[in-house]
Amino acid sequence: QVELVESGGGLVQPGGSLRLSCVPPRTIFDITITTMGWYRQAPGKQRDLVASISTGGRTNYADSVKGRFTISKDNNENTVFLQMNSLKPEDTAVYYCNVAPRPLINGWGQGTQVTVSS
Repeated sequence: QVELVESGGGLVQPGGSLRLSCVPPRTIFDITITTMGWYRQAPGKQRDLVASISTGGRTNYADSVKGRFTISKDNNENTVFLQMNSLKPEDTAVYYCNVAPRPLINGWGQGTQVTVSS
């Protein structure tokens, strides 16, 4: 199991912004050789892929976050970021990183909580 790799979550008001970071050990996920993604899961709901970035930097987004979220990476630091702007209450969830689009069962970390509320 991967633990303590996601960070940056918190409590924000609607319309606010957060920047999430994912820093897995290279022995678990080497982002230079695999597509990485950000997933989220709200209470009582499925865990869904919201954004991904390929080894070459091609990005994809779920319709629900397109235009508001930006995924990026730093290969030297083996770090994947998720910049979240114009946050909505429905973005409230625990956010995780993993390979995409088929995550590894043993690749989930602790996740980071994002709460959007007034």
